[in-house]
Amino acid sequence: MNKKLQVWLPLLLSVIMIIGMMLGYRMRDTMPGRKFFSIDKSYPLQEVLNLIKDRYVDEVKVNELTDTAIAVVLSKLDPHSVFIAADEVESVNEDIAGNFFGIGIEFDILQDTINVINVVPDGPSFKAGIQTGDKFLKVNDSAIAGRKLPVESIRKLLRGGNGSKVVIEILRNAEIKTFSITRGIIPVSSVDAAYMITKDIGYLRLNKFSQVTYREFMENLEVLQKQGLKKMILDLRGNGGGVLDQATEVADEFLDGDKLITYTQGSHFQKKEYRCKRQGLFEKGALVVLSDEGTASASEILIGALQDWNRAIIIGRRTFGKGLVQEQYDLSDGSALRLTIARYFTPVGRSIQRPYINGEKAYYEEITNRFHDGEVANADSVKNDTSKIFKTQNGKIVYGGGGITPDIFVAFDTAGSETHAFLKLYYKASVSKFAYKYYLQNRDQLKKYKSAADFSENFSLVDREWNQFQLQAQKDSINLNDISQKEKNELSTRIKSSIARQLWRNQGYFQSMNTKDQVVIRALAELNK
Repeated sequence: MNKKLQVWLPLLLSVIMIIGMMLGYRMRDTMPGRKFFSIDKSYPLQEVLNLIKDRYVDEVKVNELTDTAIAVVLSKLDPHSVFIAADEVESVNEDIAGNFFGIGIEFDILQDTINVINVVPDGPSFKAGIQTGDKFLKVNDSAIAGRKLPVESIRKLLRGGNGSKVVIEILRNAEIKTFSITRGIIPVSSVDAAYMITKDIGYLRLNKFSQVTYREFMENLEVLQKQGLKKMILDLRGNGGGVLDQATEVADEFLDGDKLITYTQGSHFQKKEYRCKRQGLFEKGALVVLSDEGTASASEILIGALQDWNRAIIIGRRTFGKGLVQEQYDLSDGSALRLTIARYFTPVGRSIQRPYINGEKAYYEEITNRFHDGEVANADSVKNDTSKIFKTQNGKIVYGGGGITPDIFVAFDTAGSETHAFLKLYYKASVSKFAYKYYLQNRDQLKKYKSAADFSENFSLVDREWNQFQLQAQKDSINLNDISQKEKNELSTRIKSSIARQLWRNQGYFQSMNTKDQVVIRALAELNK
């Protein structure tokens, strides 16, 4: 028996090894971006990089060449397939995750010094005793005052691992103080503002779709419903999108039954449908959604579903027009590839992706051209792709191929936006700087306003404050003597809203701005019909 085993054992092992190799070869195709077993030959691109590394006359950083080569390859695909360098992956992932580890402050650099503009309530800095108006002198052993450090370098000094400590030396009222701060999780909220704009109309603004957007949306929606919400304004202007399934979860709260929200499909990606799967919190109340040219991707998925099912009135301007789905793959050196794997389609089957055959530069310039060719000022100038016409459930015509056209057009308010003085004000951040200084100088007087609603209704700039702002503008080499009354009113609204931001952060800012916002005013008119 032993002799027979000795004869057949090598053959048996060989057969097992061959079967294992064949299985491994087949398994490689089921593992995206990772090959378990491969006998592929090198491609010319890799051969060239190897030759440069081994034979080139001078020393070359091949990794940098590789990054450049990848970027060039991706530029031949579509504008949304991108390579993310290793040192950028963390910040990109933080935006998707909806949080990061840090000390919990908002800062600005004034006269080469870091000023604390706001402190996150109950965050690490708040608990340690940091206050708005503090000026940072040192972070650990690094002196930072007067050094003109880039903002990204300052962020890296302040951020770190969860539970790690950082020692901050600050200047407060001419007194130097030292604080030891334990870094913690700092939320990056998707909800800019959520409040009752009238006794039965609620307003909710989403700035992105991160991994926690749906949870934040639900928490705020439930609060508004307890306050009497019957009708709703959902503001998606400037929302560049994000995580697809978070947008479909939000859509599920507005749509009933098992309605189709969107479906995705690609050459190597089978059709996948996203349908309603639960009873939503707001399936019946009147709904208006606000959009503009900054509304993109996941936001367009949400708007497209609501428009196709006649669930909401869309007010504003044509959306960006991004109908591609990306998936992120981690690479071996810590970098990542965000690759377009599918297109998404609205319930009636329209793809709203804009053409990109003329390259990335022309693709993004199309948004700028909307301001130059009059589209944002005149509904008759909107460039719908009439070769792709669809109909909603009640027979209304909608378009694909170039974003989502709103049901009601509201022109872009050009008050001062194109004048030289206004452009310089935005470039130099003169309004926010003035609001910050005004807050520090009038902190005690501003305490009498108990809420953002109280401030919005009762605070107004007087001539003294306007003259102070003009003086600051003059220091920034900006002359405001010749601006129109309409432009002065626009600036006054922005100054007031920026002061409200100092008091109640984004909630205060938008609650104040919305009182003069023509798109919001039109939405209220529609809901009050």
